[in-house]
Amino acid sequence: MKSSRRALLVLMLSLTLWGCATPPSAPAPTPLFHDALFKPTVQDISAERVFAFSPAMQSYLDNDMRSQLRSKGHRQGLLDALYMKSSLQLEYDSGVTRDAAQAFADRRGNCLSLVIMTAAFAKQLGLPVRYQSVYVDEIWSRSGDLYFLSGHVNLSLGRSLSESREMVDDGNMLTVDFVRHPPGSRQRNQVIEEHTVVAMFMNNRAAENLQAGQLDAAYWWARAALNADPKFLAAYNTLGVVYRRHGDLTLAEAPLRHVLAQEPANTQAMSNLALLLNDLGRQDEAAQVAQTLAQLQPYPPYKYFDLGMEAMRAGDFKKAKDLFGKEIERSAYFHEFHFWMALANYGLGDLTAARQELGLAVENSTTAHDRQLYTSKLDLLKQRRPPLAQVR
Repeated sequence: MKSSRRALLVLMLSLTLWGCATPPSAPAPTPLFHDALFKPTVQDISAERVFAFSPAMQSYLDNDMRSQLRSKGHRQGLLDALYMKSSLQLEYDSGVTRDAAQAFADRRGNCLSLVIMTAAFAKQLGLPVRYQSVYVDEIWSRSGDLYFLSGHVNLSLGRSLSESREMVDDGNMLTVDFVRHPPGSRQRNQVIEEHTVVAMFMNNRAAENLQAGQLDAAYWWARAALNADPKFLAAYNTLGVVYRRHGDLTLAEAPLRHVLAQEPANTQAMSNLALLLNDLGRQDEAAQVAQTLAQLQPYPPYKYFDLGMEAMRAGDFKKAKDLFGKEIERSAYFHEFHFWMALANYGLGDLTAARQELGLAVENSTTAHDRQLYTSKLDLLKQRRPPLAQVR
């Protein structure tokens, strides 16, 4: 999930945020866990809390949803009650991964949180639920020297057996997705089991605690993710990053090697391993891994963006625009890239293009804070205020 710079190659200390349609056949290798090195966490890391149905959720189901469930059926009534603007008014927000009860209480969540909350309601109503991991173009974000790769999940709901005499099959399932996709795009899905969804939730929590510098909690969340689904490789990568950040360099290698034993071309584990080998003084091995990584990933995430930022600092707005454009070509829906493209266009005096790019930044922002930030700058631009780069 994250990145750090070394000579000859930009490598990433990377983690995956958010799948093995078969149940786990064996627990995660116990030698990978070293509990004594980490303080116990006060956070509730139990699998039961992920889909737990709160009293507030039960009250909403019993009272506010009753008429829609009766008139539209359980499946459509549920979706309308949760996602129509006149009803619960949920918002997409990627700031933190929430469990079902938290997403309901906050009226917001990322795609995984909204999937979990919707599934909790569906199960309470006796609706069949199927989860899917969706193959999408890579979307990266970063915080400090940590880089995050975001995955995507959705779910499909069947009709309740009490409302339909038909057998539950693919033709009866309705897919619900909480992220806008390009018109006409064809999604490729992999059906995943609920224990994998739980592992995704826990891995997200591990990454978020890692980002906050809470290494003890990050360890326990990553450990719990692997106990939930030992085949969920992203959590091994996270565990390796936790060990490295904790200063346990020799312990960090095994989880990363485990990932590469299953997926030899996994660039996240490979980039983290190259950094680790350098830390361990094994430069020759690190160089070999880095060389393989460069062949698989010649232009790492944020490469063009960082070059564009250098051009912006030098006042070369034309070069910056071209470089930001290359980053957008491979990550069309990341808000930060559109924001800086707007600034480059503003520097070139193209106010129309600047407004358009800022509008895209607002449209693609994933937190309330970012939406407010970009909206305020769009308002400034409409008033032809001084350069926005000075305001951020």
